[in-house]
This record gives sequence, C-alpha cells and structure tokens, in this order.
Amino acid sequence: MNRTQRILIALLVFQVILSIVLLRPGKISGGGEVLLAGVAADNVTSLIVDGRESGRVELHRVNGVWSLPAADDYPANDTKVKDALSKLLAIDTRRLITRTASSQKRLQVSADDYVRRIEIKTSAGSTYVLFLGSSPSYGATHVRLDGKDETYLAGQLSSWDLGTTAASWVDTAFVSVPEDQISSVVIKNASGQVTLNHDTAGKWTLADLADGETQNDDAVKTTVTRVAAVMLQAPLGKTIKPEYGLDHPLAVVTVQRKDGDPETLTVGAQDATDRSYVLQSSSSPYFVRVAEYSVKPLVENARSAYLTAAATPTPEL
Repeated sequence: MNRTQRILIALLVFQVILSIVLLRPGKISGGGEVLLAGVAADNVTSLIVDGRESGRVELHRVNGVWSLPAADDYPANDTKVKDALSKLLAIDTRRLITRTASSQKRLQVSADDYVRRIEIKTSAGSTYVLFLGSSPSYGATHVRLDGKDETYLAGQLSSWDLGTTAASWVDTAFVSVPEDQISSVVIKNASGQVTLNHDTAGKWTLADLADGETQNDDAVKTTVTRVAAVMLQAPLGKTIKPEYGLDHPLAVVTVQRKDGDPETLTVGAQDATDRSYVLQSSSSPYFVRVAEYSVKPLVENARSAYLTAAATPTPEL
C-alpha cells in the first residue's frame, strides 16, 4: 500500500468518525445539541407551565388526548399543545449566552426569578424543568435547563407561546351556532321573558310587537350575536357547586335551531372580583366562566331594551 492510499484511507476513516459524531442523537447541524436530547413529543405525558404571578396551568395526556386535570379533564387544543412542545423540544445549545450562575437572575432564568417555569414529564418517568427568561429581541428567549448553569438563547420561542391560563390551551368557543341556523331565541331573566324570531327573510324581530312599537335593531342584533358565539374565560369542570348559583339562575336562554334540538344556556352567579359569570350549556357536560360582556344583555335586558323610544313631540310656540 503506497503513501497516497494510506492518506486516502485515513481521510475516509476520519469522515466516518466525523459523521458519527455529528449525527449522534441530540446533535444538530451547525454545531450544538438539542437541549432536551432524547425527549420525543410522543413520549411527553405532562406539561406544567408556571408564570409565577401570572398563573399556573397543568396539562396531561391520557390515551393520547391532552386535557386539563384541574377542570375534570376539559379537552385541550391538541394543535396548541403540539406546537408548544415542538418549540420546546427544538431548543438547542448553539447560542450560549453565559455559563455563570450569577447571571441567572439578570436573565430571569433562576429558580426563584423567571418568566416561565416549564415542567415536562415523560412516559419513562423522567422529569425536565426549563426556565424561560427575558427576551432580548422578538422571537428570542433566554432558556436554562434546571441543574445546569449554562443559559442559551432560543430562537422562535416566546413566553407568549406558553400561556399560564387554561384558556390559552383550549378552544375558547364554548357555544358556536351560525345565526342563520337559529330560528328563535327565548330569554328569561328577572325582568321577564323576551322572544326573538328569525323570519324566512333572514330578519330578526321582537315577538308580539304592539301597534306603535318599533324594535331597536341594534339591541336585537347584539343579543343574537352574543347568544350565537359565547367564548369561555375558563373551564370549571363537570361538578356543580353551590357557589355557581345555578339553582337560581340569572338568566335562562333557549336557542332553537332550525334543524335540531334546542340548546339551553343557563347563566349562574357573577364573580365579584373579575365580574365573570358561570355558564352551563345543555350541549356540554362542563361548566365554564364567561366574560361579563358575553352575557350581560341576557342577564340585564328587559323587553324595553329591544324597543326604540318614541320621539318626544316638539312643543308648539
């Protein structure tokens, strides 16, 4: 074997070794490694997001389905969870910011000063904790793995991708009925009963208009819009509680579909702190909280709210 052949063989061996090093699990192109090497999204069974003062939310996966255990396994939005996990598991070590523990507080990635504390559990029984800190630029966030001093800069990741409320992780449309599929809405509250009908021409009208009465189209339209699309503020669970006030509801609304069974919305007690209301729908086993504006006209409007006040005659001089 001549010298040239030996050199070529040595180069080939070197390339093979280099390929093995670069392509080993956790290694990424361009240098660096995946921070959570060996963790696959399909093996993650629990995700806990803690925002310190901004809230804390826990999600878990049972039989392949993500849900919120604190709300009797209210269904989570699978796409939202998968997108968040994809970004977390893509964090790598290419952009090292510091190796000093003394910098952790300044970058908000310390154990007692952070923007987000992310706890990930896997089916193998492993637990990983990440601290997400300050963001020096849009789409970039300081990140540290618990137990390590090194802090990295993660691209395409923001604390906004990891909300700290239940509403951040679910489909917020609790009631969604196209208006053109509703034939009538009947509202009962402390002021009495109001019926709004959807005629064949597509117009919403207040039932039993008397001679001389003119309906307030804006008020009618606002109420129908509120009923057709109710967004939840937070899921509460399946267990009814006395404080929900559903034994003495503030309003009961019957939404009659043109084709199908009616849906009944029951509005319970109002929270004194955030002004939200408890809501129950006959189409769901869950109780939820909704924002005040969502159901205010259902609770407060009397029939007169749907009428246009008669013009005051101008006195003759």
